[in-house]
Amino acid sequence: MNSMENLEKQLICPICLEIFTKPVVILPCQHNLCRKCANDVFTASNPYLPTRGGSISSGGRFRCPSCRHEVVLDRHGVYGLQRNLLVENIIDMFKQETSSSSSTPASERKEESPMCVVHEGEKINIYCVTHGVPTCSMCKVFGEHKDCEVAPISSVFQTKKSELSDGIAMMVGNNDRMQGIVSQLEEACRVIEENGRRQKTLVCEKFDLLYSALEGKKRDMSQKVTSEQDEKLTYIRGLNKKYGEHLEESCKMVEHGIQNMEEPEMALFLQNTKPLLKKLTDACSTAHLDKVERGYENMDHFSVEFTKEGRALKSLDFLQDDEDEDEDDEEEDGEGEAPVTSPSASTST
Repeated sequence: MNSMENLEKQLICPICLEIFTKPVVILPCQHNLCRKCANDVFTASNPYLPTRGGSISSGGRFRCPSCRHEVVLDRHGVYGLQRNLLVENIIDMFKQETSSSSSTPASERKEESPMCVVHEGEKINIYCVTHGVPTCSMCKVFGEHKDCEVAPISSVFQTKKSELSDGIAMMVGNNDRMQGIVSQLEEACRVIEENGRRQKTLVCEKFDLLYSALEGKKRDMSQKVTSEQDEKLTYIRGLNKKYGEHLEESCKMVEHGIQNMEEPEMALFLQNTKPLLKKLTDACSTAHLDKVERGYENMDHFSVEFTKEGRALKSLDFLQDDEDEDEDDEEEDGEGEAPVTSPSASTST
């Protein structure tokens, strides 16, 4: 009999707490349910799905009451689950065995029924509705429950079992809804992380474009200074070379004049002096050489003032919702037009 009791425990539905009622369906997690109980759990877990004839006629999901594994159903609902014919056959065999054993005399069967603690030898066979406890017939006739309302224990058993089954189904449905909320919150966390990474990447790209524009502007402005610097240096170096050559020629004329001063022969001295004086006069003249204008070396006209632009950079921040709408309107209005450069973005040279 112990083996039959163990078998009976294996054939109990976790929802209705009774032996499986055919048809028995097997879930993907290999646990079994009465198809009616499976439909009740599925309906409680999907209260907003359309129903037809008391059953949901579209796909959905619910969790196995035994292992909490998520069961995903197609458009056939619970009717799309495979029947467990093996379990159904075992149920038939079990019922046949129990029915044959029930035909044996009562004296040969061992029934373990609870006994009344007040009236020795009396089985608990009725239910006190007033106090909500099972009791025996003697307690109703002579004992503390004689003025109470009682009911057959079998009918109360079925009622309470149905209430417990409904409570379990409701809790299973509630757990499924809670699990759905947990899954949504986990998904929200994942989306927030992904959105944060994407927005940080976009911000970095915007700053990289700004860095690139500033580097390009710095390069262009530095090139203007370098170009004028090279032009002025080339001119000054060329002029310096001309003055150096003129100075060298003048020194040679001075040496030649000193040598002529040492000439003792007067006629020869006078003969050489006239052309020498002419050369000395020409050498003293610098009219043919350019003169450097005052302030020519000054480069102050390349000065810059970025105070306003610095304040603009310090005020950089994220767009507000109304600014986003204004920007979108400007982009639509400016479609096909050449971009306009702000006056504050240009620097006077």
